[in-house]
Amino acid sequence: MPLRHTALAVLVAVLWGLNFLAIHASLTHFPPLFLVALRFAIIAIPTVLLVPRPQVPARWLIGYGLGFGTLQFLFLYLGMNAGFPTGLASLVLQASAPFTVVLGAVLLRERLGVRAIAGVAVATAGLAVVGLSYGTSAPAGPFLLVLLGALGWALGNLASRQARAPRPLHLVLWMSVVPPLPMLALSLAVEGPAAIGDALATSLTAAAVPAWLGLAYTVLLGTLVGSGIWVWLMARHPAGRVAPFSMLVPVVGIATAWLALGERPAALELAGGVLVVGCVLWASRPARARIVPAGPGPAARPLPVPGPAPALRR
Repeated sequence: MPLRHTALAVLVAVLWGLNFLAIHASLTHFPPLFLVALRFAIIAIPTVLLVPRPQVPARWLIGYGLGFGTLQFLFLYLGMNAGFPTGLASLVLQASAPFTVVLGAVLLRERLGVRAIAGVAVATAGLAVVGLSYGTSAPAGPFLLVLLGALGWALGNLASRQARAPRPLHLVLWMSVVPPLPMLALSLAVEGPAAIGDALATSLTAAAVPAWLGLAYTVLLGTLVGSGIWVWLMARHPAGRVAPFSMLVPVVGIATAWLALGERPAALELAGGVLVVGCVLWASRPARARIVPAGPGPAARPLPVPGPAPALRR
């Protein structure tokens, strides 16, 4: 990828890494399923009224909304609400990168170079080092929930790539129309009207301010800016070149959770994070052009005979 596209991919990783602190703040006040519905309803209502529908097939728009918007955050919020640590959640969710690469190769027949395969494999090993170091005392249930969220993200990546939206931000905005109604229905059935009513009744108190700030960050920077750039990149490059940058997210997530929440990572977790960063940068580095040995010098070649310029091929 060009250098400016690489810089954009890194920016998205930073925005999404900080997003886990915002989600943590919002979950302290709102029930998780209702929070997913609320997050996307805030975007969906003005989108339907003001933004033209993107010129993409409906199946890819719905697929992106179900994968990236619904499944990812349904399982991520449930896992974090069940007590899964914020920093570790930012790590486990990045299993979406190898999921995306594998699904892209299997479903979209994308060809993977040796560098990409090796980089993702070693970076995945780095994720495993962090997970094993921290996960010895972590319950399996929340871990599996966040892992399912990563699979949802990967499915959303492929759908957004297939959509090839001429205006990626419009695709991100209209994707938000998919999650609110099913998530609200699920919240009413699982969490119940009483829990939702209590959260809304106390939402204007001072104690709810961090939750609203977290929700604002998630909507504006995490979803609109971050996802808009991500979809733009996915539409212009193979999934296997873009997806590995998501592995930088846990580095930001673990560091900020350490600073803000006191979730201090162990030495092996830091070592795994360094391994992830190094492999992502190595895998994304453009391969050197092959140097073709020069043939006989100009003196050994006959001079070309001037003639009419060849016609341009249309």
